[in-house]
Amino acid sequence: MITLENIHTYYGTSHVLQGINISIEQGEAVSLLGRNGAGKTTTLKTIMGLVRPKEGSIRYKGEEICGLKPFRIARKGIAYVPEERAIFSYLTVVENLEIARVAKGKSHQGTWTLDRVFEKFPKLAERRRHRGAKLSGGEQQMLSIARALMNEPQLLLLDEPSEGLAPIIVQELQRITQEILRENITVLLVEQNLAMCTALSTHHYIIDQGCIVYHGSNEEFMANEEIKDRYLTLSAVEQATEGD
Repeated sequence: MITLENIHTYYGTSHVLQGINISIEQGEAVSLLGRNGAGKTTTLKTIMGLVRPKEGSIRYKGEEICGLKPFRIARKGIAYVPEERAIFSYLTVVENLEIARVAKGKSHQGTWTLDRVFEKFPKLAERRRHRGAKLSGGEQQMLSIARALMNEPQLLLLDEPSEGLAPIIVQELQRITQEILRENITVLLVEQNLAMCTALSTHHYIIDQGCIVYHGSNEEFMANEEIKDRYLTLSAVEQATEGD
């Protein structure tokens, strides 16, 4: 469905992505793993056109999308749920969802209606008249994902959906993501929660210092403790930094 080939992305003079290659098939869930600062979010932003690579190719359903503006990429069926969620705090749940539908086009009659979204997200149905600022962190994350679905995506980019959430809410998000996969929506998941990744994903990529250093099936990844220790386990220095 989507292939990244030899992608080089910079922030100013900082060479963040250094020739990465990723391939995802239709209907798959694939995890992109790595330590903080490895280039995971930059990869998602590069796919979405929020950051333009200096070199490389991104082909989506056989079409080159590298260099297109984000709204054009979104209209082709790619949706991005950012780590910061980015909901409209002063709008209600319904208004947040309706904005995504209108952005798709006033004449657009998609499969993701409000009723269908509320069926998948019953907590949002209960809070439909509440403003975004009044929602809990888990409810805001659900709203961010639900809003992305209103754009009728075929590829969903999820950036750290479980960050800062209680385990019971993480389990709910995992259930929702599994239901999304049953809709034949492809998912690229950036996530620190390995249990969630291995429960959802068929394949895993690991990125380290802007380079893809590992690619394997879920079974291969789960059996490879050396790879996890080398690239995913925090050092003592990093653990101290995480606690700051």
